[in-house]
Amino acid sequence: MKVGIIGLPQTGKKTLFQILTGSEVKEQSGPPKPLPGTAEILDTRFDRMVAMYSPKKEVRARVDLVLLPKMEQENISKGDIFRDIADMDAICHVVRAFEDDAIYHSAGSIDPFRDASMVNGELIMHDQIFVEKRIERIEQLIKKKKDEEQQKELVLMKKMLEHLEQEKPLRLFELVPEEERLIRSYPLITRKEMIIALNVAEDDITLKDGSNNNQSNSHELLEKFKDICESNKMAAMVVSAKVESEIALLESEDEKTEFLKDIGIEESALKVLTRLCLNALGLISFLTVGADEVRQWLVRRGSLAPVAAGVIHSDLQRGFIRAEVIKYDELISYGSEAELKKAGKFYVQGKDYIVEDGDILNIRFKV
Repeated sequence: MKVGIIGLPQTGKKTLFQILTGSEVKEQSGPPKPLPGTAEILDTRFDRMVAMYSPKKEVRARVDLVLLPKMEQENISKGDIFRDIADMDAICHVVRAFEDDAIYHSAGSIDPFRDASMVNGELIMHDQIFVEKRIERIEQLIKKKKDEEQQKELVLMKKMLEHLEQEKPLRLFELVPEEERLIRSYPLITRKEMIIALNVAEDDITLKDGSNNNQSNSHELLEKFKDICESNKMAAMVVSAKVESEIALLESEDEKTEFLKDIGIEESALKVLTRLCLNALGLISFLTVGADEVRQWLVRRGSLAPVAAGVIHSDLQRGFIRAEVIKYDELISYGSEAELKKAGKFYVQGKDYIVEDGDILNIRFKV
C-alpha cells in the first residue's frame, strides 16, 4: 500500500518526504524517477502504551511513501507522471501556501487555490482521455463481434465520461461491485483518495505574540479549502515544512513535546499527515502489548479478528481460537490491565469480531 507525494515545483514536497522517511533526497541524473521510502506512523496511543509497559522492544507501524517527479509541464506532456501516480494507492498533493522571495514559483505568484485546481484538472483530464480512448476501442470491437460484457463496459464508460466532463473526480462516481470488477485494472487516477497538504510559512502556524490567536492564518486557509475538499472528496491539512524540519532535529520526544507546546501546536503535523495517509489507504491500526514488546500493526478497515491475527503471523490466522480484546480508551481510564479486568472490561471475541481502530489484541490459537 503506497501513498504517492505529488506537487508542482518548489512546494516543499521533497522536504516533507525527507522528514517523514528520514532519507536524504539526492539530485538525480537523467529522467526523474519515483523515490520510495517508508514513514513511521506517529501515534500517541503507541507512545502511551510504551510508557505504560516499558517494553524491551517497541515497533511502530510504517507506511510506504513514494516521492514522485514534479508536476511540471515537461513531465505532464510526456505522461510518465500519470503512470507513476496510477501505481499508487492514494495521493498526497503538497500545495505551496508560503511566501518566500528566495524561492521562485513557476506561475509567478502564490495562489494555493489556483495550484490545487490546476493539478486536479490535469488528473481529471488524464482520466477523461483514457476513458475516451477506451470508448473508441470498445466500439471498434463491438462492430466486429457483439459481446455482452463489452456492451456493459461501454455503457459504464459513457457514464464516467459524462461525469468527468463536468470536471468531477471519479472518487465521486459510485460503482456497484460488477462495475468495480470491469474497471479494476484501469489506471484511473481520480478514483484514488487524495490528501491536500497545505505547506504554510512558519509564522502562519506558530504563536507570534503569546496570545491565543495562534494559527489564525492557517485556520482561515483550511476553512477556505473546506468547500473544494468536500465537493471533491478530499482531506486537507496544514503543515509547515520549515517547522517540521526544526522538530525533526530534536532528539527526544520530551524535547519535541515541549517545542510544540512553546509554539502553540497540540501535535506535530506529521502525526496528522500519517493518520490521514492511513485513512486514505483504508487502514486502521491495532496494538499488541507486553513487557517484551509493544507493537503497532496495520489492517484494512472492517477486517475480522482472524485477518488481523494473520497480519501478525499466518499461523495465528490458521489456528485462530479467539481474540482477547482491550479497548485503548478503557485501559487509559482504568490505568492497568488488572484494574480493567476487575471492572469487567476485558473482552473475549470470536471469528466474527470486526477489529476497531486502537484495539489491543492478544490472539489465542492452536496449530
